[in-house]
Amino acid sequence: MSYPDPQDIAARYIALWNEPDPALRRQAIEDVFAENAAHVLQPPQEIREIAAGLGFPASTLEAHGHDAIEVRVARSYDRFVGSGMYVFRPAPGAIRLNEVVKMTWETVAAESGERVGGGVEVLVLDERGRVAADYMFPGL
Repeated sequence: MSYPDPQDIAARYIALWNEPDPALRRQAIEDVFAENAAHVLQPPQEIREIAAGLGFPASTLEAHGHDAIEVRVARSYDRFVGSGMYVFRPAPGAIRLNEVVKMTWETVAAESGERVGGGVEVLVLDERGRVAADYMFPGL
């Protein structure tokens, strides 16, 4: 297995969330994610509390495969980036341990450039260096 630079992996991963062209976004998803990849999101605290109140001990949101990940990314793009409110950027300091990459990202106000949020991503890579599992922890 080759070991690409983890910061390069982070940059490619974040770029697809900012991509305005649906065809280029889909191609980026296919380049970055393995075909049967899983994207697993830990929702914000208020959603976890509502789920716990309804008797759900664990609340995660999941998308599996290119098609579902494309829907997830497109909706995120429309809500945050396409609205003109925000852009995402990788933070420096991505690290890699064997097939696992840990990275942080920032949500930035498009107009001011001010950091307004972000999160942590844990990416598990397959033998080809593509994301097989993506664990997203926003709000950190």
